[in-house]
Amino acid sequence: MAIAKAERLMNLALCLLGTRRPLSKRELRESIEAYLEAGSDDSFNRMFERDKDDLRELGLVIETVENLDGEVGYLARRDSNRLPPITLDAEEAAALGLAAKVWQQARLAGAASGALQKLRAAGLPEDVDPYEVHGALEPRIPVHEAAFEPLMLACRDRRPVVFDYRKATAAHPETRQVEPWALECWRGHWYLAGWDRDRGAERVFRLSRITGKVRSRGARFTAPVPDVVTVRETVASWAGEIADRTALIRLRSGSGYPLRAKATSVRELGDGWDELEIPYGHGLDAWLVEFGPDVVVLEPAELRADVVDRLRAVAKG
Repeated sequence: MAIAKAERLMNLALCLLGTRRPLSKRELRESIEAYLEAGSDDSFNRMFERDKDDLRELGLVIETVENLDGEVGYLARRDSNRLPPITLDAEEAAALGLAAKVWQQARLAGAASGALQKLRAAGLPEDVDPYEVHGALEPRIPVHEAAFEPLMLACRDRRPVVFDYRKATAAHPETRQVEPWALECWRGHWYLAGWDRDRGAERVFRLSRITGKVRSRGARFTAPVPDVVTVRETVASWAGEIADRTALIRLRSGSGYPLRAKATSVRELGDGWDELEIPYGHGLDAWLVEFGPDVVVLEPAELRADVVDRLRAVAKG
C-alpha cells in the first residue's frame, strides 16, 4: 500500500510539473492509472484531495486556476518549485541540526526531519551531518501536554478555542474562550498567550492546567494580534523573577532545587530542614504551593497567608 501510494504521488507530481496549462480533475484521472481504478467519483475525489494535500505538505507548490468556462484546473510551475542553490558552512549546518534535534521528542519531529531532507535535496553537502556536528549538545523541549498539538495548530491557523482551565487557587476548572496567539516553553513548562474573550483581556495559560479536550471554533479573531507576544516576561513576573523584596522559607533537605538555585542565602537548621532567603515578587505564592509539604513560609506574613489560602483551596478540590 505504501509503495502504491508513493507511485501515485510521483505520477501526480510529474503530471502537474510537466503540463504547460492547468489540468482538470477529469484529465488527471484519465492520465493516472491508480485514479482510473478508483471505484467511484467520490472515491477518486477523496483520493485526489488527499494526494494533493500530501504533495503540498512535501513542499510542492500547486496552483489552482479557473478557466473562462468555470472549470478548475491544477498545475505546478517549475519556476515556483525550484530552489536556488543553498550553501551552508559547518556552523550553519550545526545550527540547523540542533534546531531539528530540539523537536525529536515533540509533535514537530516529522516536520524537522523533513526540512533537513529537503535541504539535502537542495544542496546541503553530503559530508556535513547536521545531527552529528557538536553532538555533545543534546537540546530537548519536552511536550507532554495533550493540549499542545491542537493549540499549536490553532495558533498557526488563527482559530479561537475553548477549553477547561483550573487555576492554582481554584477547586474546579472553568471554561475559557481564547483567541490563541503564541506558545512558549519556560523552565520546562509550556504556556499559551492569547485573548480571553470572557474577560476581554490578554491572558497567559499554563498547558498543564488545561483539563479535557481543546475544542476549536470556526469564528474569526475579534481582537488584534500584537506584533510581539511577551509570554516569558509575563510568566517571569508571576513566578517572582521580577522581585523587589525577599522572603524567608524553610525547605526540606534534598528537595526544592529550583528554589535553592534562586536563594541568596542558605542555612542548615538540622532535623532535615534548611532555611533559605529567596527573591520575592508577584506570583511567588503560586510557585511555592507546587512544592507542597516540603516548603514552609516563615516571612513575610502576607506571603505565608497567600500560600496557606492556596493550599486550602487545593485541599477542598
